[in-house]
This record gives sequence, C-alpha cells and structure tokens, in this order.
Amino acid sequence: MPFFDYLAVNEECEEVVGVVDAVNDEVALGTLTDQGLLVLSLKTREGKRGFAKEITLFARVKVKDLVVFSRQLAVMVSATLPVVAALRILVNQIESVPLKIVVSEVADAVDGGARLSEALARHPKVFSNFYTSMIRSGETAGKLDEVLNYLADQQEKDYDLVSKTRGAMIYPAFILFGLVAVGFVMMVFVIPKLTEVLAESGAALPFTTQLLISISGFFKSFWWLLLLSAAGLFLGLRYYRKTAAGKKHTDFLILKLPVFGPLIFQKMYLVRFTRSLSTLITGGVSLTEALAITADIVGNEVYREVIRQTIREVEDGNPIATVFKESTVVPNMVTQMLAVGEQTGRLDTVLNKLSDFYSREVDNAVGNLVTLIEPFILMLMGIGVGIMVAAILLPMYNLATG
Repeated sequence: MPFFDYLAVNEECEEVVGVVDAVNDEVALGTLTDQGLLVLSLKTREGKRGFAKEITLFARVKVKDLVVFSRQLAVMVSATLPVVAALRILVNQIESVPLKIVVSEVADAVDGGARLSEALARHPKVFSNFYTSMIRSGETAGKLDEVLNYLADQQEKDYDLVSKTRGAMIYPAFILFGLVAVGFVMMVFVIPKLTEVLAESGAALPFTTQLLISISGFFKSFWWLLLLSAAGLFLGLRYYRKTAAGKKHTDFLILKLPVFGPLIFQKMYLVRFTRSLSTLITGGVSLTEALAITADIVGNEVYREVIRQTIREVEDGNPIATVFKESTVVPNMVTQMLAVGEQTGRLDTVLNKLSDFYSREVDNAVGNLVTLIEPFILMLMGIGVGIMVAAILLPMYNLATG
C-alpha cells in the first residue's frame, strides 16, 4: 500500500507532520480527516508505488469479506446513493486490504465512466463471472438495487451452508488426525520399548504380539519412508487433480464416497446448481447463458459435463430436463420439478424451492453424521486399546506370573 507524507493542523491549531499508508490519496485524506486533522499538504512517498499491486497478487479475498461488501453495497444503492459514492464509502470501511485495493480501483473505473459490471469484470479472481453477470443484468433492467439485494441474500446463504459443513467436519477431522498422530508416536517410540522385554524373554508370543512387534519395527526403521510416501502421495494427487482427466476422476470418486458422497457432497452441488441458476434467471439472464455460468461455478466436473450437455439440448429446442433424466447424479425429483417449472414458466421459483429443500437436507445430514461419528470414533479408540492390551499387557502379565 502506498505511503503519503502529510502536513496538517490539529484541533489545537498545531501543525502536524507524519506518514499515513492508504490505497490512494482520497483514502489517506479521509483517514486523516477522521482523525480530526485539517490536511494542508499530502504527497506520495516515492519507492512505494506498485506495492498495492503486489498485495493483490499474493493475497486472497475471503468469501466472508465479499459477502459483507455485497450486503453493504446493496443497502447503499437501495438508499439511492450513487454507485461511485457508495464505493468510496466502502473503501474506508472495508478491513480486508486486498478487497480495499480492488474496490478502490473499481470506484476509479466507475468514476471514469465504466459500468459497474465492467469494472468488476476486470478483477475475475475476486468477482466471479456469476457475480458480474448478475450486476450486468441489474444494470440492463434498471434494477441494480434489487439485484444487489438478491445477490447478497444468495451469497449469505451459500456462505452459511459452506461454513456449517466445514465447521461440522472440524471436530471429526481433528480427532482422526490426533488418533493417527498418537498411533504413529506409539509405534515408533513407546511400543518398541514395551515389546523389547517380551522379545528378550524367549517366551512364546501370541500372533497379535508378533504382528505388533513387526509393524512397530517397520515404523521405527522406515518412518522417514512413510512420511516421504505420504508427502509424495499428497503432491501426486494434487498434481493429478489439476489435469482434466484427474479432476473428472476425483470429482466422480467424491460423489461415490460411502455415506459422505450421496448424503452431503451430491446435495451440496445440487444446492449450488439450483441456487445459482435461480439467481441468474431471476436477475434476467437468459437460460443458456445462465446454464453456462452455472457450469463454471458448480465446482464438480461430473455436474459440469451434465450442464454443458443440457446447454446443447436447450439450444436445439429441447426441454432443460432432457439430459437430467439420463444422469445418475441428478435425483428424479429434480428432473420432474424442472420439467414442471419449465412448462409452467416458473422455473426460477421451482429452482429456489429445490435449493431450500436440499439446503435443509444438507444441514440435517451434517448434524446426523456428526452425531454418529462421535460414537464411531470412540469405538475405534476402544478397539485400539483392546488390541494393545491383548498384544502387550496380557503377555507381560503371563510372563510375570508364569
């Protein structure tokens, strides 16, 4: 962020000299004014230009910050505040530095005569095609305030859904990670010392004890190989997922995961599809264009391919449900309701109802899974403790009493 040297007068009429960092001179002036200073001179310090660009390259805008920005902009535009003025106010209020920089550049572009959708489209890493298309439709229809409010509502729903799902998975993931870490430490450091006494006794050991000694010996001798293999597997999967075939295969496996696939992930993608498509259609975007945008933001290659095939069918004059009927990843209820919505001319309403239904389904599934996972983890811990007792403590007890 650039630095500005300033000369100002405070409330006691005393001259004040200092430095302030801000996105641009207007933000710097606003910051100093809020501090009760009357600015007499404000100059950009040399050698700091371009620093803001470096920030936007390496820092990411959080979804939560974007949701708050959308809501605040919607409120200001609904209050008949000019877009440029609203953006200038938001620049001073936004806490995220990367978003502050982007919004400042958007405000400058709009002030220079560009449409808001055009200015937002210049920052595709922050504002998606879905976002800019909705803004463009609102500008075209002269309903920018309504579209902004609707867009903010949908963003908040999406953010809440993802946050609830991630939050529900943190506890089980933390427990499983702890079990793996404790098991690794036991195998490498603790069990070898306990089994050393049994191995030196020369007594006949049960199969479970011999197996545990072998596994522990392998961990102790080749722990570095296990870590390298795990890191290599992680990096290999990450690279494979970046390829077109790898992305498609892994997305297909995600949908087929036991329990999690059909109960959570499939429904999450359906929520994303129905909500995005409903929002775009409500905003006045044509059906084929809305489908194309939804295909890019649905986040799963399997559903993306289904939507792309649907676009071709719609362009040929066929119903929207034509491809969905033959797809194994789209429930029959969705297909039938889409057909009814298209026939009655209320496709946006039907999509909105489907989105609400599957959102509740995801919430219920997440809550139930978390409730079921806790006893499952306790059962795993009990099995682990039982194996330890059978493999180590019982032989040691027999050795002591024999």
